Amino acid sequence: MRTVITYGTFDLFHVGHLKLFERLSALGDRLYVGVSTDEFNATKGKKTIVPFSSRFEIVRAIRYVTDAFPEQEWGQKRGDILRYEANIFAMGDDWRGKFDDLSDICDVVYLNRTEGVSSTQIKNSLRFFARSHIDGLRSSVETISAIVKALDVEG
Repeated sequence: MRTVITYGTFDLFHVGHLKLFERLSALGDRLYVGVSTDEFNATKGKKTIVPFSSRFEIVRAIRYVTDAFPEQEWGQKRGDILRYEANIFAMGDDWRGKFDDLSDICDVVYLNRTEGVSSTQIKNSLRFFARSHIDGLRSSVETISAIVKALDVEG
């Protein structure tokens, strides 16, 4: 039986995450997923939009995932690989070379990311929208409010 293990934050769950799990599950018979906790993400300078408990529940519900567990620190990977008897440690290719030291206990595989979608891209788009449009929206609401107030006075 071949067991695959992977890790990630999986914030703003999207089709890229789903395709990753599908591809990972095709590498073996079981797929275990470490979901980064909010506290661990904070140590990496990352802030999630979706809280850990919800991200964890979503990942566990995916049909390709055998089970999920909390990722609480960088150093837990070696112990998790041994605990789950993983034959394959797999990550997105943006991590290429970062976990090669684990190749003494399992195969280390880096998969290409799904083109055109990422949580980071989604967050950056939301930040752009917020910065470039909030002042305009506020001004529009103030104008509409002034018009409504003027109509009430005249009515």
